[in-house]
Amino acid sequence: MSNDGNTLLHQRTIFDGWRSLTIGIYMALTGYAVMVGLPVISSSWVNNLGFTEVQVGYVTSADLFGLAIGAVIAFFVVAKFDRRLITIVAAGVAIVANLLCIYFQSYEVTLPLRLVAGTGAGVYTGIAVATIGGHSRPAFAFGLELFAFAFSQAGELKFLPYLSIEGMYIAFAATFVIGLLFISWLPRRPADDALDVEVDVEEQSGEHHVEHRHVPNYVPWLVLTAVTFTYINIGGYWAYVELATVGTAASPEWVADMLVYTSFFSIIGCLLAVLLSNRYGLSKPLLVTLVFQASIVVMLVFGITNYRVAFSMFAFNFCWIFVDIYQAAMVANVDRSGRYVSLLPAAQGLGNGLGPAMAATVLSWGLGYNGVFIMSASASIMAMLVYLYMYLKLRRTIPALADAS
Repeated sequence: MSNDGNTLLHQRTIFDGWRSLTIGIYMALTGYAVMVGLPVISSSWVNNLGFTEVQVGYVTSADLFGLAIGAVIAFFVVAKFDRRLITIVAAGVAIVANLLCIYFQSYEVTLPLRLVAGTGAGVYTGIAVATIGGHSRPAFAFGLELFAFAFSQAGELKFLPYLSIEGMYIAFAATFVIGLLFISWLPRRPADDALDVEVDVEEQSGEHHVEHRHVPNYVPWLVLTAVTFTYINIGGYWAYVELATVGTAASPEWVADMLVYTSFFSIIGCLLAVLLSNRYGLSKPLLVTLVFQASIVVMLVFGITNYRVAFSMFAFNFCWIFVDIYQAAMVANVDRSGRYVSLLPAAQGLGNGLGPAMAATVLSWGLGYNGVFIMSASASIMAMLVYLYMYLKLRRTIPALADAS
């Protein structure tokens, strides 16, 4: 509830059904699988295929830029065409590209194939996120998705190291195949095409009435811009955090274990994020979290030890999930068509692609991993500044939206 006593309303739709939410969550986990497994996949590209650290950054960026491109495609089609048909085509592209990576393993061929695979995954994930965002309680829906994401992330980081690079590609392809078996659970059309909100207005007499408020286009675009900055931080940190510990006081076995176990800490982030949003809204906790996330990345500049890297990974996973819930719910609060919500993977993929590429460039300049961590933390601060600007503008125009949960 905002300070003026008004609250944001959303009506229940077909997207509130458990089948819709379940398939949306599964598809999102599938679409984000490569992004989640980057620390392990990056190491496999170096150790098994002989890619250099710089090449790893660019291959990773290709995959994640593809995710962004695919989500942009979803933006243009998600509200106009049958979502089941779009999903089948997107999954087919991702499956074929992943399987081709088994047979063409040179850097020069892997690079465009990962771009294609990422594009298919991006369209697929855009549909998934639009489906989850159609729920009448988006913070709750995305909280469930990211609760499942915590277990999915831990499972990937636990079992992917046991697979060859070929086995990883097969596993990614198989997850898309499984999703197609339940395609009938996916709603074909959006619930609403409008970019506006309904506000429950409390009158001086104590009575209530509902008003429609148009949301300016800059609101979802500002959120998506901030998401991009957030994922520059995440992409740079997550792609190189394991490699950055090589030759430090942190043991490789400890780091590998932390990659798995810290994933479960994000479960606490899911629960706390929903509880805090119910009490304080989305914006205020998000602003604080982005500053904290920047600080725990910069912490590694002052030395990497077993306990320091453990704390950094625990806190980073907590903040990652925490921030994701708020960012996604912010867009879903104003966009019932799913168009802008479907762009979330684009912003995430763009940022997550820029992050490793920028980190690789920092390394090529000889600034080392300290430079990478400073670059990543700066991106998180930029995201906070964008949200702060948006929050202050909304407080003057639609307070109920500024403080919505």
